[in-house]
Amino acid sequence: MKVTEAKAWLLARAGERGVELEVLATTDRKLSIEAQKGAVNDVSLSSSGGIGLRVVTDGRVGYAYTEELSEAALAWTLDEAIANAELQEDGSVTLPAGGALGRFELVDEGLSAPLQEKKAATIALEGKLAADGRVQSVQYAGYMERESEVEIASTTGVDGAFRTGLASLYSALVMREGDSVKQGYERDAQREFHQLDPGRTAQESLRKLGRHLGAKPLATGRRRAVFEPDVVATLLALFTYAVSGKNLAEGTSRLEGKLGQKVASELITIVDDATLPHGLGSRPFDAEGTPAKRLVIVEEGVLRSFLHNSDTAARTGQANTGHAKRSYRSTLDVGTSNLLLLPGGGVTLDSGVLVTDLMGVHAGANPITGDVSVQAMGMELVGGEQRPVEDFAISFNLFELLERVEQVGADVEPVAGFSGFAYVPSLAVADLSFAGS
Repeated sequence: MKVTEAKAWLLARAGERGVELEVLATTDRKLSIEAQKGAVNDVSLSSSGGIGLRVVTDGRVGYAYTEELSEAALAWTLDEAIANAELQEDGSVTLPAGGALGRFELVDEGLSAPLQEKKAATIALEGKLAADGRVQSVQYAGYMERESEVEIASTTGVDGAFRTGLASLYSALVMREGDSVKQGYERDAQREFHQLDPGRTAQESLRKLGRHLGAKPLATGRRRAVFEPDVVATLLALFTYAVSGKNLAEGTSRLEGKLGQKVASELITIVDDATLPHGLGSRPFDAEGTPAKRLVIVEEGVLRSFLHNSDTAARTGQANTGHAKRSYRSTLDVGTSNLLLLPGGGVTLDSGVLVTDLMGVHAGANPITGDVSVQAMGMELVGGEQRPVEDFAISFNLFELLERVEQVGADVEPVAGFSGFAYVPSLAVADLSFAGS
């Protein structure tokens, strides 16, 4: 049975049994290529997918999923979802009403280049990295593309589908200069294969890592801090915990009760825009079929909105913002699409420390309190010159730091981070604690 047929069959059976049903089907295809010593040494193509059910009966919700689309498997999965719902305590959950959403092609022919071209790009990346005399080893150089198709339908009228994808070049290398050895990773992700450039990716990898060679210890003290876009994206990922409607509903958001209040410098405007043209996280609708829109989260320092799906909106008495997130195997959550920190007037690099990387954020940051204490890498800024420094830690509270931002960069860079996609500039803060040697 095909996915479209399976959806129709499930909705009909749910109607017969008097339960509300949401069907979310996803199919993923992934191509990976890696090169070593001037030749391709690995090519892998994989695909996966399935159908996830969310059933609501008497206000209680249950989940189940299947990767087999036979009638017997679908019937068992529906029974399982209903049984799981009946095990829950009394609730007031309802599925959001909707309509025909249409079918959307967000990737077009962007990934359709011949396999040989993709192999050649991977080999070119590895070769350009290895050609630099400072490179001790290219641990890996690769190409990856991912194509996903999402289909959704519900007994409340939702019906739609979209196909999306991205392509990326990535590398990890070790560089040496004298006794100084550094290891780094770089990734360039684009909507289409032909937007990638092995030379550009290699140059950026070598620049970002090579500038840290010969680093000296940083002395302990308080200094002005400038955070590069990669670091800012990490900080924003931590901030999204506080604006998650799920965390708000569960009482773990530091920003509870702060709507309409100042929570950051007036230089800070944060937006999540699922409609961003060519955005890596763009989508026509969320995991419940709520149409995508541009949402202002923080406007000139003032908190304007949390991120909500239908459930968190109902539990908090706020509006559904269309930020439902789940896979066919997971329960309902909240997530961003294209997270933007809007650019400002520019950042000066005349003094302080340029923070280029934070290490161990998962262990060294508390997303509830906003307290961060982690090891970092960077460049000391002296009279406009940049000198590599190491062996230092930085400590700050994220919410206090955002209130103290004094400059926002004019240029925005795309960053594919651990929580999704962000488009961010640099940020500068006047006074921060650095613990060095």
